Amino acid sequence: MSTRLLWTPLDLGPVQTRNRIVFSAHLTNYARDGLPTEQHAAYYAARAAGGTGLIITEEHSTHPTDWPYEKLIHGFHREVIPGYRAITEAVHRHRVPIFAQINHNGGQASSMYSRLPVWAPSPVADPLFREVPKAVTLAEIDEIIAGYALVAEHCAEGGFDGIELQCSHSSIVRGFLSPATNHRTDAYGGSLENRTRILIEIVAAVRRVIGNRLALGVRICGDELIENGTTIDDAVEISQMVEATGQVDYVNTSIGVATASLFMIEASMHIPPGYAMFIPSAIRKAIDLPVVGVGRFKDPLQAERALAEGHCDLVGVVRGQIADAEFAAKARAGAADETRLCLSCNQECVGRMGLNRWLGCIENPRTGREAQYLRLERDRAGRQRLTSAPSGASGDSPSGTASPDDGSREVMVIGAGPAGLQAAIAAARRGHCVHVLEREAEPGGQVRLAASVPNRAEFGDLIRNQLTECRRLGVTIEYGVAVWPGLVTERAPDHVIVATGSEPQRPWWVPEDADQVIDVRHVLDGSADPFGDVVVIDEIGFHHATSVAELLADRGCRVEITTPGMVVGQDLGITLDMENWWIRATDKGIVQSTDLVPMGYEGRTLTLLHHPTGTETSRTPDWVVLAVPSNPVEWLYHDLVTAGFSVERVGDCVAPRRAHAAVVEGERAGLAV
Repeated sequence: MSTRLLWTPLDLGPVQTRNRIVFSAHLTNYARDGLPTEQHAAYYAARAAGGTGLIITEEHSTHPTDWPYEKLIHGFHREVIPGYRAITEAVHRHRVPIFAQINHNGGQASSMYSRLPVWAPSPVADPLFREVPKAVTLAEIDEIIAGYALVAEHCAEGGFDGIELQCSHSSIVRGFLSPATNHRTDAYGGSLENRTRILIEIVAAVRRVIGNRLALGVRICGDELIENGTTIDDAVEISQMVEATGQVDYVNTSIGVATASLFMIEASMHIPPGYAMFIPSAIRKAIDLPVVGVGRFKDPLQAERALAEGHCDLVGVVRGQIADAEFAAKARAGAADETRLCLSCNQECVGRMGLNRWLGCIENPRTGREAQYLRLERDRAGRQRLTSAPSGASGDSPSGTASPDDGSREVMVIGAGPAGLQAAIAAARRGHCVHVLEREAEPGGQVRLAASVPNRAEFGDLIRNQLTECRRLGVTIEYGVAVWPGLVTERAPDHVIVATGSEPQRPWWVPEDADQVIDVRHVLDGSADPFGDVVVIDEIGFHHATSVAELLADRGCRVEITTPGMVVGQDLGITLDMENWWIRATDKGIVQSTDLVPMGYEGRTLTLLHHPTGTETSRTPDWVVLAVPSNPVEWLYHDLVTAGFSVERVGDCVAPRRAHAAVVEGERAGLAV
């Protein structure tokens, strides 16, 4: 299938996009003290350089009462304008238009940061923040509208090419549009026309400020997925009202409510790609304005199909371009196979937002560090110029020590899991000759096992993407090789990076002869085949226990998960996997038991302590499966250090953690060679 439609230009009012790929608005947490930063400029510029057709920034707050999270850009202060100019100039260097999304989050917030009452159309508490908002007066509605106009003026002065009004998943405008949160009886409540009134007035106020120089778009939620919420029929009618103003250039779309059904807005790999396409499809049939479609597009062919089938005019690709800033350029060049496909794991993008950290990517260690990498590259270029100066010049190194860029080195990487492969990629990118040795017959380590569960298969794209990059860079990988110090001596590399991972450990309460007690890895690699009644013990709180529980339930086992925590798989909430896990677990009859600490196993009896009450209970399963912390495989590293090799270690052999830590450490170690 060709991608011809993707590369067709499109006019959005006064702005023309050179292709149909949109880097849609999403939070980054890069702001400091309410201001945009150098990192914002570097982040957006990287995607512009990567060939995207249009960039829409994260939201800019329009009023002091709107401060739902710490690192929000306060667009109502004039101090933001220099930062705006830095962003727009960086993006415009690559001939890409950039729009600013402006918003007031309304009742989907708290007063934690602002110390002011939260504003909303009606005093309906948000299910996440649980704070009763102040129902705004007519005078305050005028103030809200004026705030949008003020921020639009700042954005125009800051060099943006367009404005997008966020009226979708987290917005005071969405609050007015939705009958679930708008209980007003005045001119701004009741009928859909009345509930849409504030949006129409904001559109008019913003257009008065920006004139016809800038494009203006509106992002609408097509289905809130909550009781009495906005439906697709409402969204279609709202879109028609917006178009009828004659002042809007395009309509963007969304699904869900950010604080009630967020798991459907930033869907994980359990939700199929294109799942929200019914929304732009319905709206596009009803209006003539260009419509943007979103919904977990992983590759250019999916985006092209959405255009070819007439569902939308542009395609929002966010996580795909977070994972690979060159997503569009690779597709345009016919090199889609080299694209670093997004895993939709939500661990370092969505997950970090929930922890009030800056946005990153599990498989792209440069995401979130673009400004830092730019500084490093400038510093390295400066050092190269100095070291290449004639003898006696001020750039001579007094010690004569070679810099990492002076020549290629032979680098041996031991282990082809995510840490080892990333170390190999980073070292090869620096020009070194890299050889990877892997004990197993296949690469991937624990990622390969995790991806063997059917509904987690996309996680395996992490290794596929790394192997693609290794091939491109000329990294040699040798499988079925067990490494010991003598082999390293024989191969004589200049530097060794050890990435030997971790191994299962048996907790203190498990007897040595307890053959029916196994680790989750033994289930996934096929070395054990539990049957009958199975207890899975979750001490990690992530996909380890839940994935294996589902796998065993699908095989006909009667499964119970126990955990010392207050909820099974507690970190699934961070990656927005919790809601769908509960649905699947209920459908499969998986029992979830909390606050239980394993205390012993004798015969077939598993003893558990209910720690809130101090009482003991027991189970007599056929099998016990352990999702517990593992042990680092570190002996080789220590032996190589003792033998005097130049050696570094990365990933789980340092300390067993999740894949993002392995990738980050691998990148650092490879760059340091």
